[in-house]
Amino acid sequence: MPTKPIDNSKLDRIVADARRQAEQRESGYRERALKMYPWVCGRCAREFTRVNLHELTVHHRNHDHDFNPPDGSNWELLCVYCHDNEHSRYIDHVRGGVMEAQEATAATGNPFAELKAMMERGGKR
Repeated sequence: MPTKPIDNSKLDRIVADARRQAEQRESGYRERALKMYPWVCGRCAREFTRVNLHELTVHHRNHDHDFNPPDGSNWELLCVYCHDNEHSRYIDHVRGGVMEAQEATAATGNPFAELKAMMERGGKR
């Protein structure tokens, strides 16, 4: 059965629309948060000016980016570094504090196979 060709222009429109909606959503709550709160990182207390304001992000305390109450109670301003750290800590918490264990493959070589003979020869081959 032949497969339908992929309509790249439709995919491009969908992706562009999703990005536009995300930017609008972010722009709305970010602008409101910047008007409500001082331009200071809530973790490291770094202060921001218009020059470096792009490095100040809005963090959603409950990690739900769609929950944006008008009083700003779900937001805090964090610098990009503290924001990344907060999300890393949250991911660790969700995973139980450890990364998923992967099955290690057994070693097949023996790096010390010739060690005794080398020591008896004084390290010479």
